[in-house]
Amino acid sequence: MITRALLTIALCLPVFAEQPLVSDVLAPPRNGGIYVVCHRGAHEDRPENTLAAYQRAIDLGADFVEIDTRTSKDGVIVSVHNSTVDAYTDDAKGKVSDFTLAELKALDIGSRVDPKWKDERIPTVEEILQLCKGKIGIYLDLKEADVAELFQMIKKYDMVKDVIWYCDPHEHAYVKQHGGISMPDPGPEANLATILRDYEPKVVASVWRHFSRTFVTACHEAGAVVIVDESDPSCWDDALAWGTDGIQTDHPEKFIAYLKKRAAAK
Repeated sequence: MITRALLTIALCLPVFAEQPLVSDVLAPPRNGGIYVVCHRGAHEDRPENTLAAYQRAIDLGADFVEIDTRTSKDGVIVSVHNSTVDAYTDDAKGKVSDFTLAELKALDIGSRVDPKWKDERIPTVEEILQLCKGKIGIYLDLKEADVAELFQMIKKYDMVKDVIWYCDPHEHAYVKQHGGISMPDPGPEANLATILRDYEPKVVASVWRHFSRTFVTACHEAGAVVIVDESDPSCWDDALAWGTDGIQTDHPEKFIAYLKKRAAAK
């Protein structure tokens, strides 16, 4: 009888979501206690990785924009996701690294989305920093660029604490050594304990296929916040129930509305 009564009580108790961790290195999140990271900027209705997409993220009140860093033929660091320009324009084909900055700037990368964006161009990282400084953080995906040169550029704009770095192990070491915020991604959860031990990160990245409640718990127990790449909006409920601290999304406007509705319902 006692066992049955206790079971009945347990089944009737509400299931509370895990709580996000308060970061000691990042500014507080702006939307319902959850960091909103705009994947390649807020680009649902405009070309990705452009100043227009980054400005839209600022206007929405997101916490971070994701930028993908690559280097032009003449050594200028720009933001382009793919290694080639093929998917972005009908003007040319080839690797980003085979074009000078002037040649990249000549490419119309906006018309493929809508003719009204025909004047959008591949931005330099310096242009992005100028736009974002004091307005939004940077989630920096270091693809093909020199970590030291990038770090010095970010330092020049006094944004070292506004940038979280997604990069390779040796680059993480450089970032951490110089006072930046490195954000390792362990891949499968089996690697997480090693990453937490060896890097002692304050922020951890993950993708949805490797993510779980126990992943979040392990990060929080180590004092690290965790930001996950969504699969699609269907994962939001589970991610937040598990205590996820931030989500990188292709749908920032919808996600912010979702967070506001969720906060109002509490």
